Amino acid sequence: MPGNSRPTASPEAGARMQPTRTTRLLQTGRPPAGQGPRPVNPPVMRASTVVFDSVAEWRAARQQRQTRQVLSYGARGTQTTFALENALSELEKGHRTQLYPTGLAAATQVLMALLRPGEHLLITDAVYAPVRHFCSTWLPARGVDCEFYAADGHDVAARLRPGKTRMIYAEVPGSLLNDMLDLPALAALARSCGAWLAVDNTWASGWLLNPLTLGADISILAATKYIAGHSDLLLGAAVCNERAYPILAHFSESTGQTVSPDDAALALRGLRTLELRLERHERNALAVAQWLGRQPAVARVFHPALPDDPGHALWKRDFKGGNGLLAVEFHDPDPGRRDRFVDALECFGIGASWGGFESLAVPIDPAALRSVGAWHGRGSFVRLHVGLESPEDLCQDLMQAIAAAQFTTAPPQPDPDRSPP
Repeated sequence: MPGNSRPTASPEAGARMQPTRTTRLLQTGRPPAGQGPRPVNPPVMRASTVVFDSVAEWRAARQQRQTRQVLSYGARGTQTTFALENALSELEKGHRTQLYPTGLAAATQVLMALLRPGEHLLITDAVYAPVRHFCSTWLPARGVDCEFYAADGHDVAARLRPGKTRMIYAEVPGSLLNDMLDLPALAALARSCGAWLAVDNTWASGWLLNPLTLGADISILAATKYIAGHSDLLLGAAVCNERAYPILAHFSESTGQTVSPDDAALALRGLRTLELRLERHERNALAVAQWLGRQPAVARVFHPALPDDPGHALWKRDFKGGNGLLAVEFHDPDPGRRDRFVDALECFGIGASWGGFESLAVPIDPAALRSVGAWHGRGSFVRLHVGLESPEDLCQDLMQAIAAAQFTTAPPQPDPDRSPP
């Protein structure tokens, strides 16, 4: 009978099983077999002071912690944070991982650790706004020349400065409007001039894309988002290759970067359902994006999973799926009507961040956050995070909010003094 069938032994019967990535996601970062009875998840180990039985043991731990995960002092990690580091390294196919209290801390630590005065940074115009602020204010004050390149990366080669460009920083897809770029091509350009390639991989959260396998040196994650998945913790990570990790780890330890073991345990718990949640987010977001694309008030929906999106071919080539993020441009340029639309939403909360189980909406202004290309003379924009609610309910909510906003449906008249992007 089918229900009682057994798998047929393969010619390699007795060989060690090679689990799929779905199974590895559930097993990574857990206590290993062969240690007797053990909890499914590592227990939360809270510690600041660690005591030793001898001076020799204390000295050995301090020497070993430069290259190994050893319990030596709480700020250097406990068994709980080590488990999360190992899980993220496996998820991203990296060498080792450094943890941070926020995703922004991970990004800024990478920039400070790997850049020196007099060097040149090329950073995407689609970067996360707080990172943009850091690169526009604090890095120039420390002698680093920061230059933004187009969100699709078409101008990177022309902006490279041989002997000066030390890092290319990418975010794929880009913040707010989900711009796609060719990551392997960017990696080749970075190698051609001896530059680091750092990639903010929060959108894919290590599951939908692995930048290190495409040539990046560092993959930055705001684990606050999909990895945690429940909007109840702040956490960042930088997964590195062997070349980048020692430099970043030394700098981060020197500046006192550490994370709470309680937050690490919550992130490990969230990690177990990452695949399932992303599948639901992707399905819901695509349904909402397609519905929005049919509405007369909407000029464009920004979502790389849509076949008519300019970055769809790159997304399909490099990514294993989508998530819940999309942006919508309304024909109507009036920010007052846009804000009235957001205020009228009932299923969508109004709030920063994303990646939790809930749907969110915020008004956005690309013209204020982009410097490459012209964004004036366009409609009004809203970013949506489509959560795990019923997509039918979400579309019904969007419909009543569009009606409440009383949007005009005609495109804005072009300003002859401004050119479109």
